[in-house]
Amino acid sequence: MNARNLSNSDYSSHLIFITGGTKSGKSEFAEHLAKEEKKLSYVALSENNVDDKEWQDKINSHRKRRPKNWKLIETTDLLSTLSNEDGPLLIDSIGGFVMESIGKENNEWSTKMNLLINHLMKRKSITFIVGEQVGWSLVSEYKIGNIYIERIGELQKRITKISKDNWLAINGRAIKIDEISIEIPT
Repeated sequence: MNARNLSNSDYSSHLIFITGGTKSGKSEFAEHLAKEEKKLSYVALSENNVDDKEWQDKINSHRKRRPKNWKLIETTDLLSTLSNEDGPLLIDSIGGFVMESIGKENNEWSTKMNLLINHLMKRKSITFIVGEQVGWSLVSEYKIGNIYIERIGELQKRITKISKDNWLAINGRAIKIDEISIEIPT
């Protein structure tokens, strides 16, 4: 499957969500799905910390995999990017949006999350979103870690509800979760 199988007339949402754990293959799978898109912008949601060698190695491996014709946007301001970019996007990863707001009070976080969901719902171009599953392991002993887990879980549940396709990457395999699951009533 690739993005070309998804014609705009077939669905109202243009969101493809790929989630998974660390080293699950989620970014590679998102890049695979997006590879046929013309004029795609790759949104790297993180700060470029040049003093962190391991982080730089990870960034470099991502850069090497991406097609040269993709535009790179390195930012922590996803809302502005969504306002300014109207073409195809690949956002990697949504956890950067959560981290950018980690110090905000719950009401302010809810407002930002709602703004993000509204921006995503209004997009006319295909948007691939990569997100990390973090709630399957140890519970953090730190408040900030638990805030992150709660917020990313809530945000990703909302993204899943508005996405055309939802994928789970696990151990280098991708599972289309829409075909083997039902939505939990809330």
